[in-house]
Amino acid sequence: MSDLFSSLNSDAAELILSHLPIPSLLRASSVCKKWRSLITTPNFPSLCHNHHKYHPWFFLHGLHNTSSRNNQSFAFDPSSNSWFILRSFPFPSSDFTGSSGFLFSTAPSFSFSPVLKPRWKSTSPLRFSRINPLLGVFCDHQRPSNYLSKPKFIVVGGVRFIGGLVDIEDRLAVEIYDPCTDSWDLGPPLPADFRSGYSSQTLSSALFKQRFFVFGIYTFFVSSFDLDNRVWSQVQTLRPPGVVFAFLIACHEMLVLAGVCNGPHPHGPSFNLWRIDEESMEFSEIAIMPQDLLYGLVDSEEEDKFASLKCVGMGCLIYVFNEEYHKKYPACVCEISSDSGKCSWRRVPQLPSPVNKFHKVISYCSTVLPHNVFGGEEEEKIGSISD
Repeated sequence: MSDLFSSLNSDAAELILSHLPIPSLLRASSVCKKWRSLITTPNFPSLCHNHHKYHPWFFLHGLHNTSSRNNQSFAFDPSSNSWFILRSFPFPSSDFTGSSGFLFSTAPSFSFSPVLKPRWKSTSPLRFSRINPLLGVFCDHQRPSNYLSKPKFIVVGGVRFIGGLVDIEDRLAVEIYDPCTDSWDLGPPLPADFRSGYSSQTLSSALFKQRFFVFGIYTFFVSSFDLDNRVWSQVQTLRPPGVVFAFLIACHEMLVLAGVCNGPHPHGPSFNLWRIDEESMEFSEIAIMPQDLLYGLVDSEEEDKFASLKCVGMGCLIYVFNEEYHKKYPACVCEISSDSGKCSWRRVPQLPSPVNKFHKVISYCSTVLPHNVFGGEEEEKIGSISD
């Protein structure tokens, strides 16, 4: 430890450490007892929160149908521009996703776990069992709204099996889970306009200003669920000219629509970002992905080459990636400046080899804070990631 750093008081040292990427914090915690104690104090996560919440990690889980030994899980930290291989851990089922520091599984029962340190906890049963629903994490306005308070979970849509068949006509009620009482509240189902698809395979969602927005990736219908009043807004159509398919994303102070757009010759298809007014659903273009990045994600000779592109995001980052194996799941990321609103694009490094071929890829963004890695118990093993 340098003389300069050791001469700082604890508050100043904590503030400096709070700006380090998570991997650097892991290394710093082993430098000396003083740094370790600063990083693991109850107050330290709150210092890190504002810095890290705008730079969520990108998670990619690859599942193999016949051999779980071929399953792999990866996490990308944008602050260090590094991929990490997550240590193998069991999933309750292949129907899981993640958001805001949690993993969720809805089948055969609803359960959740910290995203980096899986410790699955089952809840009381859902009123309507379902697969592939949309999920969100939010803080109740009736409680202190800090990141350490117990959040609530919202489950929207999804489909269920009846007699071994998928029932795509059943409009399943919204269910909201309160971990303090281990109980579920019911709300009205998705509006009937979304009847062509109720699952996360055809819908995207964004939690923005106490409203849970649902958007049809291919139908372009949009509606929002008011988390305070528990009602759905009128369904509208949100489709900028030329857009083929798109995803709705909540990025710090704005709603963003991100999708593939057919453009005129000679430019051809593009990947565009639009800022959305949450009240009027009016849109304005804010960025277009550089063509070399876009074509670096796909095989240019394939006729339907853009169909396998997916998009997730939160904070100030939007990740675009190809969920097909042939290019080893390439990705790029766009950072939207919180000050100027300007966008900067860059390639995400290749996944660390070897990369298996998967039958299903599950991806999401999640904020990762020091307490997600270090935990609250001193005897817990530090970290759940390895280079």
